[in-house]
Amino acid sequence: MERGKMAEAESLETAAEHERILREIESTDTACIGPTLRSVYDGEEHGRFMEKLETRIRNHDREIEKMCNFHYQGFVDSITELLKVRGEAQKLKNQVTDTNRKLQHEGKELVIAMEELKQCRLQQRNISATVDKLMLCLPVLEMYSKLRDQMKTKRHYPALKTLEHLEHTYLPQVSHYRFCKVMVDNIPKLREEIKDVSMSDLKDFLESIRKHSDKIGETAMKQAQQQRNLDNIVLQQPRIGSKRKSKKDAYIIFDTEIESTSPKSEQDSGILDVEDEEDDEEVPGAQDLVDFSPVYRCLHIYSVLGARETFENYYRKQRRKQARLVLQPPSNMHETLDGYRKYFNQIVGFFVVEDHILHTTQGLVNRAYIDELWEMALSKTIAALRTHSSYCSDPNLVLDLKNLIVLFADTLQVYGFPVNQLFDMLLEIRDQYSETLLKKWAGIFRNILDSDNYSPIPVTSEEMYKKVVGQFPFQDIELEKQPFPKKFPFSEFVPKVYNQIKEFIYACLKFSEDLHLSSTEVDDMIRKSTNLLLTRTLSNSLQNVIKRKNIGLTEVNLLLMKAAEPLVQIIINTTHLEKSCKYLEEFITNITNVLPETVHTTKLYGTTTFKDARHAAEEEIYTNLNQKIDQFLQLADYDWMTGDLGNKASDYLVDLIAFLRSTFAVFTHLPGKVAQTACMSACKHLATSLMQLLLEAEVRQLTLGALQQFNLDVRECEQFARSGPVPGFQEDTLQLAFIDLRQLLDLFIQWDWSTYLADYGQPNCKYLRVNPVTALTLLEKISREMKDTSRKNNMFAQFRKNERDKQKLIDTVAKQLRGLISSHHS
Repeated sequence: MERGKMAEAESLETAAEHERILREIESTDTACIGPTLRSVYDGEEHGRFMEKLETRIRNHDREIEKMCNFHYQGFVDSITELLKVRGEAQKLKNQVTDTNRKLQHEGKELVIAMEELKQCRLQQRNISATVDKLMLCLPVLEMYSKLRDQMKTKRHYPALKTLEHLEHTYLPQVSHYRFCKVMVDNIPKLREEIKDVSMSDLKDFLESIRKHSDKIGETAMKQAQQQRNLDNIVLQQPRIGSKRKSKKDAYIIFDTEIESTSPKSEQDSGILDVEDEEDDEEVPGAQDLVDFSPVYRCLHIYSVLGARETFENYYRKQRRKQARLVLQPPSNMHETLDGYRKYFNQIVGFFVVEDHILHTTQGLVNRAYIDELWEMALSKTIAALRTHSSYCSDPNLVLDLKNLIVLFADTLQVYGFPVNQLFDMLLEIRDQYSETLLKKWAGIFRNILDSDNYSPIPVTSEEMYKKVVGQFPFQDIELEKQPFPKKFPFSEFVPKVYNQIKEFIYACLKFSEDLHLSSTEVDDMIRKSTNLLLTRTLSNSLQNVIKRKNIGLTEVNLLLMKAAEPLVQIIINTTHLEKSCKYLEEFITNITNVLPETVHTTKLYGTTTFKDARHAAEEEIYTNLNQKIDQFLQLADYDWMTGDLGNKASDYLVDLIAFLRSTFAVFTHLPGKVAQTACMSACKHLATSLMQLLLEAEVRQLTLGALQQFNLDVRECEQFARSGPVPGFQEDTLQLAFIDLRQLLDLFIQWDWSTYLADYGQPNCKYLRVNPVTALTLLEKISREMKDTSRKNNMFAQFRKNERDKQKLIDTVAKQLRGLISSHHS
């Protein structure tokens, strides 16, 4: 029962669901019916649904049939009406067809005319469009043609501007044309071509600049020289109508050239042709020789192309290479001044160009780059000058080099380059210049001293006298009063040497010019150099002359000395030169305006130089006199074993005394002390030599007769000393040179041993100057001779006894002398 109720309930639900679905199918669009039907198939009663669906369809068909039956009469009436209209429509169709045929026939010509009009309008439209397109393309083509012409004429910077306008302004308007695409593709190639050609122009410019740097530098240095030579008043006045352009004006001109598009400026190699006109007073500006437009153009081209840094690096690298080449001096530069001048011209030309580039371009080169190059150039230039100037031996070349270096420094200083190191280096060259001057003046002094006759200067007229006095500061009232002819006390080398010293001072002064030194520094430099000239060069020359054998006493005639002895004349000359040193001091003071009393002022050492030379000459006189005495003594031929008593002095000694008399007669012009010292030195040397002759070891035996002959020779010497060969000696001062010999000879000749032995050691003893050793040596020689004679004469007993007594006496004296010697040593 319950099961039946449940089945009935389910059946009612299914029927209600099917009814709902049928309503959805009737009211829903067919495109969305799928989900509805799927719900039917998802259930299990789709068969019953189909039955309900068939039932619903039959119901709708019955409703359609009822409706059609209701409207059927109206439909029949409509069909009847349509059949009637059909006939009328056929008639209308025929009329329309006929009318159309007639219209087509009548409008055929019009259609043809309209077709022709259509074609004309189309052509007209096409022509108008073509004109419009050509109006757009023609500027492009014109610009491209202009570009090609500019490149053909090498006007690269304007070509680059044209290319820029073409690319950014004209080509975008016609970019869809094929020729425009070809142009666009060709633009990078054109840019590279412009870059390459402009770079080629720059390379030509750099090569030309390198070759013509010396010309540029020469012009710049001529400008500096001209500017330095102008009077201060001229410098202060503006130069009206001057052809020379100022540095600023030159820059303006070159800036204008940047914008120039003329073929001439484009093709310029970089160096303008400037004819040398000797009549022109104006020296063209160094920058006027150079056309910098290739640099400017290339710089602007690379700047526009965005490669400015590449260009700057390339330019600086190439100029550094050129700087190294310029700074490399030729190996033979030191041989001529032209070698130095060309070297300096190249350096100046290089930096004049770089200075101009610095001031006319913005950043192509900067001050740091210029300073770096200048530091390198300065160090290399100074090193080269130090090396090459050291080879210079000609002071004139060194002086010219100094002037050239000063001009070189002044030129570069005008362009703002620091040149203090160059002037410091000039001070080093100054020392070398001084050395070359000293070498030159050494030759001059040598020639003067060699050519001098070492005789007083004779003058026969007032004119000759004034000429000599004008050359050398000499005043002597006594000489002025003497009648002509007369003689100056000095020889010709005195005024010549004095004037050459002044010439040397002038030469030193020339080097100090333009070195920006103070008067004190110039004075100090001149005085130091002059001191070297006096103390080294002149002193060496005088010493060499004094030592030279060909003017010594050894070549003077033994008896007659008609001319003044050269050494004597040298002493006289140096005396006068020594007095002239104060005039040299005044001379230096006059040309430097620095008083000698100024603090730290160097003094001249000429006085010492001439004193040393005079002393050397005096010593040489003493030495030569002694050597000559030795030569005479070599002629001595004593017979030490003779028993004869002589009655006159030896011949060699007579000749020696005669030589000494004639020699001292020449010393009348010498200072008194010099002559006295020479005479005393000669007498002492003669006495010493005679003593050595008497005591020499080779003479083992000696007779009293030989001692008597020797005594005669000593008396001849004493007679010469008493005769006063040189004035100024007091009483018997000169005889004291022979006092040792005299007392020794008197002791032996008088045989006064008792007195000698008794008084020995007392201050006032008679034989004070007799040395016991000397006396013993001479006594032993006499003793040997007596012993030898005793052996030969042993046949006479009487003689043997006398000699035995004398021998005993000699032995006794010898014993006592040995006692004195030993007691003296103890």
